[in-house]
Amino acid sequence: MSENTTAPTAAPTTTRAVAALAPGPVDAETSFAEIDLDLGAPGPHDLLVEVRAVSVNPVDFKVRSSFDASEAPKVLGFDAAGVVVAAGPEVTAFSPGDEVYYAGSIARPGANARHHLVDERITGHKPVSLDFAQAAAVPLTTITAWETLFEKLRLTRESTGTLLVMAAAGGVGSMVVQLARQLTGVTVIAAAGRTESAEWARSMGAHHVVDRRRLREEVRALVPRGVDYVFSPFSAGMVETYAELMAVHGQVVAIDEPEGLDTLPLKARSQTWHWELMFTRPLFAPESTAQRELLDEVARLFDAGTLKSTLTRRLAPITPENLREAHRAVEGFGMIGKIAVAAE
Repeated sequence: MSENTTAPTAAPTTTRAVAALAPGPVDAETSFAEIDLDLGAPGPHDLLVEVRAVSVNPVDFKVRSSFDASEAPKVLGFDAAGVVVAAGPEVTAFSPGDEVYYAGSIARPGANARHHLVDERITGHKPVSLDFAQAAAVPLTTITAWETLFEKLRLTRESTGTLLVMAAAGGVGSMVVQLARQLTGVTVIAAAGRTESAEWARSMGAHHVVDRRRLREEVRALVPRGVDYVFSPFSAGMVETYAELMAVHGQVVAIDEPEGLDTLPLKARSQTWHWELMFTRPLFAPESTAQRELLDEVARLFDAGTLKSTLTRRLAPITPENLREAHRAVEGFGMIGKIAVAAE
């Protein structure tokens, strides 16, 4: 354990949590409330984690506003960092007292609680160099960025070409920029809409920054033949633009779910559209340890100083009021980097 860890408490069977009592907007009284939650029986591969910090992502407010009311109370929170209190009988990679970080599974109760059950196979050893809030800010976005670059696009250190990162100052965009700059040979072009967003993208390692309001003109000026890759967190209305800006055989990776998306404009230049969802493995390949291995490798990169946490704002403690404020900040789509809520 690192020096900033205090001894974990005894393993409980219930916990205090913050839950949505009904689907609704961020300011609804029922959207954030403290409840007592039965943790249930831990599975053979489960870790019981004493949560020290959580982070908020767009998936949190999307689920909060639209979940099936029959699932209430709904505990949200996917990114988390904490200390292992107990481990299931088939756990092999962790012991009580270990510091961990993870993005969890959308199919299980979330981490906005004092204690949380998570599968060890999607859990990483927390970077020693990061505090709990800094660590909680990065798992979901880092897994998404890593799978985008190295599984969907199959980039390597020898890869060249150009990558256009949309919303480059956001949580996932920040990690796409960092990983692409540090671990591949591609030229990274970041799209940003504000001066502070452009400065942040440069600090993450972008080679060039373009104004998203003048995307066509500025990208064409930099890469007349077209970019090779596009990362797209907001794809509605953008397919024709991407088709126009990409080279022959260009590739897009999208992480959103725009209704009625038509990708036919990509056909003429044999361009490809990929989908990335970091919850795919927890949902459909629970036996896979790929995300644990990914998070452990990324922890080494953070500890080596190769990567930086994208935490830009922290609140404490984990209360309905602070989680509401964090949701409000993320839902406003003006966030640079990430916001975390620490237990203390």
